[in-house]
Amino acid sequence: MRYLTSSFILMSVFCWFKTKAEFFTSIGQMTDLIFTEKDLVNSLKEYIKAEESKMSKIKRWAEKLEALTSTSTSDPEGYLGHPVNAYKLVKRMNTDWQELERIVLQDPADGFINNLTVQKQYFPSEEDEAGAAKALMRLQDTYKLDPDSISKGKLPGVKHSAFLTAEDCFDMGKIAYNDGDYYHTVLWMQQALKQIDEGEDTDISKSEVLDYLSYSVFQLGDLFRAIELTRRLIALDPTHERAGGNLHYFEALLEKEQREGKVNKTAFEEPKTVSGIYERPPDYLPEREVYEALCRGEGVKMTNRRQKRLHCRYQDGNRNPRLLLAPIKEEDEWDSPHIVRHYDVLSHEEIETIKELAKPKLARATVRDPKTGVLTVAHYRVSKSAWLEEEDSAVIVRVNQRIEDITGLTAKTAELLQIANYGVGGQYEPHFDFSRKNEPDAFKRLGTGNRLATYLNYMSDVPAGGATVFPDFGAAIWPKKGTAVFWYNLFRSGEGDYRTRHAACPVLVGSKWVANKWFHERGQEFIRPCGLTEVD
Repeated sequence: MRYLTSSFILMSVFCWFKTKAEFFTSIGQMTDLIFTEKDLVNSLKEYIKAEESKMSKIKRWAEKLEALTSTSTSDPEGYLGHPVNAYKLVKRMNTDWQELERIVLQDPADGFINNLTVQKQYFPSEEDEAGAAKALMRLQDTYKLDPDSISKGKLPGVKHSAFLTAEDCFDMGKIAYNDGDYYHTVLWMQQALKQIDEGEDTDISKSEVLDYLSYSVFQLGDLFRAIELTRRLIALDPTHERAGGNLHYFEALLEKEQREGKVNKTAFEEPKTVSGIYERPPDYLPEREVYEALCRGEGVKMTNRRQKRLHCRYQDGNRNPRLLLAPIKEEDEWDSPHIVRHYDVLSHEEIETIKELAKPKLARATVRDPKTGVLTVAHYRVSKSAWLEEEDSAVIVRVNQRIEDITGLTAKTAELLQIANYGVGGQYEPHFDFSRKNEPDAFKRLGTGNRLATYLNYMSDVPAGGATVFPDFGAAIWPKKGTAVFWYNLFRSGEGDYRTRHAACPVLVGSKWVANKWFHERGQEFIRPCGLTEVD
């Protein structure tokens, strides 16, 4: 009955999942997995207790019958000469042994297996595991963390200890390998090998690690090291099915290069390394280095001269009646483009209400394909989002009104309040909030023009990572719970301000919640009239 109750509770907890969730994209939804695992542990302990009780009964039977048969077999006829013994033997063989058979055939695992079967349909998928692994690699790259630090759980701002086993590191390497990412394959296979060499008890063999490692360094162009590692593999496992063929190929390739005098001038020349680590391959994002440096708090272009132009003030929304007695604390974060931060915009109670309203609606955040205009998921945006309407709660009505009062813009043509929760290594790489000239139909269906301005509410503190950065002019803005930042995406002329290309840095430690309000052009004509030039 307890298993049935446990299964019912689980079904209730997860009834709001319509499909198999992408857990790794939202820390908020991943918290439910903690309670799922706790329920499974309790179920497992009950199963162990039932198995122990069963074995205890069987053991008592065996001990009692061992003593009995020891006596009966020493003098069978004399033993059976006693009518009670004769009766009990018949009874045991006809009834008691059948009862023992019933006990032995009982399977206490049935309840546990039934519970596990119910819960498995809500387990993370292979995609989740791969996504979480790639998130760790993304954090590794962005924040320049070495695999050993990650493996030992040495991260800034952490409250709980954590570590990776050699098998975990090996699995990380395999995920990178299957994705054709030989750079990270090498890093994580080397870490797995290091932990095995240090004596960690594991089922992973050195030959398994060397198999992946040798081929990956070859793919990175390090022919000499590929030969060395393959020879080491063969020394450990002379019968390895691939190693012999690989070594023959590598050596023939090296011999050919030596004959042609191109040992260091071929496609397989030794790659550049820094402290023995291969250079990270370039990728599709032109401002990658600037963006990631800002995420680390490096390269911020806040000069003394600029700092003197930044001020703080009380803001009453041009004498808005709702703000006269309780003006908003406003602080300049950047001078041009002008970005301001507002303090105490959302209370803790409002934030908790918004999060609870959003959780059942959270779905993988999408981006608009610039070629097709179709919304799709993308690896460069790792979060889940939900859109909240004023009908959902009086809190949403109040928050929308407050944002309208503070900005002075009309929310009649604004988008719904968008709530976003970032998952493991959650991020949104550099992007524009407004549509460019090559995307004329991005907001056509809304009929409200382009995105004029962004109002970004921070609903959580983030112990490490998670900054909002602007690579074009070198600004980094760090989340502070209850505050919000505001900027215009368009000049007064309606032209896009390309300097506002920004990014949400990967969350290194913690859970990041934000609420976005995007204001559109329509209805703002007299609130923010056109300037005299294109860039006013």
